[in-house]
Amino acid sequence: MSWGLFFLIIFILTIFIPILKNYNLNYKRTKMIKSIEKDEETRVITLIHRQEILSIIGIPFTRYINIEDSEEILRAIRSTDKDRPIDLILHTPGGLVLAAEQIAMAINRHPSRVRVLVPHYAMSGGTLIALAADEIIIDENAVLGPVDPQIAGYPAESILQVIESKEMADIDDETLIYGDVARKAIVQLENFLKTILDDKMDDDEIIRLIENLCHGKYTHDFPLDSKVLESLNIKHSIGLPDKVYTLMELYPQPGRNRPSVYYVS
Repeated sequence: MSWGLFFLIIFILTIFIPILKNYNLNYKRTKMIKSIEKDEETRVITLIHRQEILSIIGIPFTRYINIEDSEEILRAIRSTDKDRPIDLILHTPGGLVLAAEQIAMAINRHPSRVRVLVPHYAMSGGTLIALAADEIIIDENAVLGPVDPQIAGYPAESILQVIESKEMADIDDETLIYGDVARKAIVQLENFLKTILDDKMDDDEIIRLIENLCHGKYTHDFPLDSKVLESLNIKHSIGLPDKVYTLMELYPQPGRNRPSVYYVS
């Protein structure tokens, strides 16, 4: 065998082996989703974000809620019979507010029951989506997160506090612009939460939830575990179907050289 042919075979294998692996993985995911649908008698939709690696050149990139996600989920909900319940399996660090709110409104408007299932975490925009559902079911160690708006990487509430603590003459124009956007973002988020929670909580409970989750009481990455959710009167239950965990195993978190966690099952 010539070296040219050898390198050609290696090149072809480099291209096609990842394709075959992805095909096999997608087949297993589809099979497991259908199995969960059969067991739970629901339509299963997944919104699962992992850090992924481009198969050929090995560059990692982080996924988050984006417009493509909202388009796909809206399409899936629209194609679901109005009398068919939906289970949304949610695993995400958050993402674009526009996309998260579109998904939340679509869930809120679905005539039949919608459950959000959280095996590990659903932060920020993920929490916004979860709050729109009829039921939230989490693993005993899973968490949600605050939904306070972020402006240019800074909490909106923190920007406003900085502006309030200084004399107007000492504040640069850019900070003032951020402050204006921050005020609008907070008001818009408050109104949105009132809309999706109107039939789930009374007015006092909604106001309390907004104060806790939208106004910087917690850092943006603070984990809202079951105890915190209970203290905020966010109704939820603990205990996911075993097959949800099996499905999550089909979304492996890729390592660079070696896995960080080992255990023997």
